[in-house]
Amino acid sequence: MSEIMRPILEIAVIIPGMLLAYLPVKACLRQAPFKLGLWMFPLLLGISLSGGIVCYYFQIMTTLFLIPVLLFLMLLYHKTLQISIWKSSSIFLAVCAVFACVKSLSRAVNAIMIFEPDIAEKQLWLCVKAGIFYNLICLSFVLIAWYPATHMVRILIADENFAQTWYIFWILPLIFIGLNQFMVPKYQSTLYTGRILLIYIVVSIVLLIILTLFYAIFLMMALSLNKNARLQQENHFLSLQRSRYDNLCAAIEETRQVRHDIRHHYLQLAALAEKGDMEKIKEYLSSADRKMPSFDFHFCDNQAVDSILGYYSNHAKQEGIPFLAQIDIPDNFLGDEMDICLVLSNLLENAIEASLKTEDSRRKIVIKMYLHHTHILLIQAENNFDAKILEKNGVFQSTKHSGNGIGIQSIRHITERNGGASNFTYKDGEFTAKIMLRI
Repeated sequence: MSEIMRPILEIAVIIPGMLLAYLPVKACLRQAPFKLGLWMFPLLLGISLSGGIVCYYFQIMTTLFLIPVLLFLMLLYHKTLQISIWKSSSIFLAVCAVFACVKSLSRAVNAIMIFEPDIAEKQLWLCVKAGIFYNLICLSFVLIAWYPATHMVRILIADENFAQTWYIFWILPLIFIGLNQFMVPKYQSTLYTGRILLIYIVVSIVLLIILTLFYAIFLMMALSLNKNARLQQENHFLSLQRSRYDNLCAAIEETRQVRHDIRHHYLQLAALAEKGDMEKIKEYLSSADRKMPSFDFHFCDNQAVDSILGYYSNHAKQEGIPFLAQIDIPDNFLGDEMDICLVLSNLLENAIEASLKTEDSRRKIVIKMYLHHTHILLIQAENNFDAKILEKNGVFQSTKHSGNGIGIQSIRHITERNGGASNFTYKDGEFTAKIMLRI
């Protein structure tokens, strides 16, 4: 019985491995974690048991069995997530690289436990104790990585400013997987030659430490870049507020000037009235009306939201797009203004771009925003769109480049991180976005 347990224990590490891979992507799951676990755990357990039996029956190494199994699990892992193949593959390979280093260390522990070259030469798998050691170390890594994976790494995965890094990150874990496979001795008895076993242990530990350090450095760099990107966004919103303030000051000054000149207008109108020149009076009134400043510059009491709405309403006005905003939010409310401004900016940016591709007669942007029960912010944006809508697996695709729409994807990530919800629909030429944010 102990013999058949040896290959089973080697393959069983796919269970903690998949758990570790899912920790940072909880917000990207296509189904609830509980439902996923209901079928994923029995599947992994079944693969471990059946794989162990197959390896034992045919007397083959678990590596030969694991190669196709891991490829299958990587594909399955990607299919259960709403992220790019680059991200899912990089995360999966990152876990495999760590477990490959642990396997090398467990192989050294196995050699110490057996310590008989003739016996070790005939062994296809780790002994039961070494197999248990292998699983315990892998489980320990899951526990150690739990907090950083569910917090810092999760933020990194959700950050679209860091998307291009995933195109090359997978190379790092792949190199370490290759190094660990290269270290596997052709003959197990080689480990007992001179100081080979000691060197093998040291190299295995060093590789594991170096890989962990690489991950830590990568994570710190990513978080730093994320922070810088967020600061740039804050600076952008501050510049919008400054622009909004300048426009407001200009409007106030223009109004003051009009009030100052109104006495002169009365005198001119009185002179024209004495002459009975009605045509001149009409022309004068029309000219004065064109010079009157517009007063539709205030949307709400919250300065950040008002700045965003003011900027995009002015942009829409310049492009000849009717802009209607129904905003009912207080000056101060307990919410992340940055997230709210990001959502609004993405919605209105997309709406303006879509309107520019729509017939003039059908152009419109309607934005509604109000509080519900004091702790939920509801946002709805509507606009017409005449061009072809690209949709894949229920996700709207970008019309500017291949792949998902970055604006919509960014909104989804913000709402998921916030614990809210987002819904996007397109029907009869009208695109509607409904957003719920918790505040």
